[in-house]
Amino acid sequence: MNVVRAMPLLTVTDLDATLDAYVQVTGMEVVMNHGWIATLAPSGDSSAQLSLITTDPTGPVNPSASIEVDDVDSAYRAAVDADLEIVYEITNEEWGVRRFFFRDAGGNVVNVLAHM
Repeated sequence: MNVVRAMPLLTVTDLDATLDAYVQVTGMEVVMNHGWIATLAPSGDSSAQLSLITTDPTGPVNPSASIEVDDVDSAYRAAVDADLEIVYEITNEEWGVRRFFFRDAGGNVVNVLAHM
């Protein structure tokens, strides 16, 4: 299993206003916007990304980070084998990702995903 990308997720109440602020201050561009989550990245460079989220539509909590992997099922098995708390079971989401959430030792909830 390989990591494709990793990004922080900040919970916000007003997605549009917060996006506008980040675009103005940093010059980043909105590269994805589902209305409840949006991702920003520098123009032409997707290696540095930041996501803003209002409320996760299917997960029980908002995660604080997302890690995209090339084999989410292997990552899920590794999390279960490590006795990590699975906060959200592995699921195929309607927006084209397969994902699960786990809680790390510090209490952070992490979204691990792969695009389908």
